Amino acid sequence: MPNRLAHESSPYLLQHANNPVDWYPWGEEALHKAKTEDKPIFLSIGYSACHWCHVMEHESFENEQIAALMNEHFINIKVDREERPDLDSIYMDAVVAISGHGGWPMSVFLTPEGVPFYGGTYFPPTSRHGMPSFEQVLKSIAHVYHHQKDDVHNNGTALLSRMGMGLALQREGSLDPAVPELALQALSRTFDWTNGGFSQAPKFPQPMTYDFLLRSYYRHKRASSLDMVELTLHKMAQGGMYDQLGGGFHRYSVDSIWLVPHFEKMLYDNALLARLYLHTYQLTGQPFYRRIVEETLDYVIREMTHRGGGFYSTQDADSEGEEGKFFLWTPTEVKAILGEEEGRIFCAAYDVTPGGNFEGKSILNLPTPLEQAAQNLNLTLDQLEDVLSRGRKKLFIEREKRIKPGRDEKIITAWNGLMLAAFAEAARVLNRPDYREVAIRNAEFILSTMLKEGRLFRIWKETPGQAKLMGNLEDYAFYADGLLALYQTTFDPRWFQHARALMDVVLAHFQDEENGGFFDTADDHEQLVTRPKSLQDNATPCGNSMAVRTLLMLAAYTGQARYETPAVKALVSLQGPMSQYPGAFAHWLGALEFAIAPPKEVAIIGSLAGEDTKALLDATLIPYRPNQVVACADENQTTGQPELVEARPKRDGRATAYVCQHFACQQPVTKVEELEALL
Repeated sequence: MPNRLAHESSPYLLQHANNPVDWYPWGEEALHKAKTEDKPIFLSIGYSACHWCHVMEHESFENEQIAALMNEHFINIKVDREERPDLDSIYMDAVVAISGHGGWPMSVFLTPEGVPFYGGTYFPPTSRHGMPSFEQVLKSIAHVYHHQKDDVHNNGTALLSRMGMGLALQREGSLDPAVPELALQALSRTFDWTNGGFSQAPKFPQPMTYDFLLRSYYRHKRASSLDMVELTLHKMAQGGMYDQLGGGFHRYSVDSIWLVPHFEKMLYDNALLARLYLHTYQLTGQPFYRRIVEETLDYVIREMTHRGGGFYSTQDADSEGEEGKFFLWTPTEVKAILGEEEGRIFCAAYDVTPGGNFEGKSILNLPTPLEQAAQNLNLTLDQLEDVLSRGRKKLFIEREKRIKPGRDEKIITAWNGLMLAAFAEAARVLNRPDYREVAIRNAEFILSTMLKEGRLFRIWKETPGQAKLMGNLEDYAFYADGLLALYQTTFDPRWFQHARALMDVVLAHFQDEENGGFFDTADDHEQLVTRPKSLQDNATPCGNSMAVRTLLMLAAYTGQARYETPAVKALVSLQGPMSQYPGAFAHWLGALEFAIAPPKEVAIIGSLAGEDTKALLDATLIPYRPNQVVACADENQTTGQPELVEARPKRDGRATAYVCQHFACQQPVTKVEELEALL
């Protein structure tokens, strides 16, 4: 019989709906039952594309004997971390404090009041590799809870205390221009100059770190900063972490050479990486980077977009119960599709061998530069590229006949904000009207389905077809950032006004007045065991760092100190950690660079349909200029537009650009070359 999860909309929870475990979703029913029956809570947190979550389910949660033990001694709660990042943040802090590391599946034991007292990640069904079996853990925890209540209470109290300590924050001071330089030095010391990336295995893409390096290069023109970015971006896109046939990036590489990925695909990774490759294209002009941007965004349109315009969350690592099966090839399969000769060439270039490079089959990758591969095969570069281009198209068509990995069709506001920004920015830089339409449809979808009475919701899914769960800080900040990117592509004032309204909610309901920065949850959110406040950037920017950068942009657009003051206060408080641990504060560093610059404010007055206006906009927006905001309106149509364009006339009846910085404006200009000189 299905358990209570059968009534949920989360694909992750629904995957567990037929477990013999008496699962509850997080909510008052489960918490009340734990208190009434004086039982500890077993809280399991994961997500639908998580490979080891599936493993633990098959090994333990589908095991009748283990399930009976869970049902007898615990109230069992299952949470989708993508739906409830607040719960994930709180209890991940607890697991890290207990074990020294975190990850998913997350397995946490709580008192009926929700206080954590023990936890870990994956537990095997039998003891191995120094880990106790899950059954042993369950029996031990049940015994301790009922016979050593003082220990449980003391453990929980100590944990909450440690979780509340957080980072040492600087209360007073000013922005320090030396911090980005110190961060750059720290990053340089850990860079892998052979394979790109930081550290060894596993390797994560870390797009925010490379975006900071691009910003640093833009300001100081130090070649090593750009070299780190370009080496890594080439290695990633030529490795197995990139889907060579369908576009888009897998989650991370399990090795140090970007060959074997963890095969799940996440919306947020592809949003951040598409934007990073786009910025690198702007700086270098190399077509390679543009190709990766377009292939990645085309993949999102094809595979990850709801017909209403929202973007889906993830694709699984597994298909037909095997990790990566959808993406793997053998020489026999390739030659059957491409023919013997072109198949031989394709296999040689893409590392498809009889022994394979992953469990007997091959992940497509380009281990040898194409120029060298062409020479090895006695072909010209053009001949080789023609063969590979035809081959990729044919193999992709054939691959479409396979059973695809599962897809989590939740639409998450925060992640949609990241992808909205990627499409909006790519639309203007690459002159892709189709990307512009994708971005507009997404904004219209999210704002019509997820925004109620000025407040954002976090989740929407086709079934039941309604928004649910109050938005967190990252939902507001990420989506406001996406709307500002869309405004700078369309200059439709409604996108600016929506972004501003969202950040006004952040200031009213999320601000930590005492310590600076922002809480992850609003002041009218469900009361939890503690109010989370995430400060470190991870696979995505933290809500705080994105809120800070978005507020700084609004301050530049409006001149209002109420946006700038809390942003600067938050930046000042974290300058120490930024300089010491740049990989964990990379998006913060980008915001700090923006504030230190300070940003150029560009107002262009003219008709959007006019060629003279378009020429000024192209000169402003197409090159890589990370520390600027741009507004555009005709002089008689400034209603709803940022204050930046108010009371600025045209000169000589022509489109006119005004460039300001730090409360001082230059003489207005009408010629492209004059504007470029000011910028």
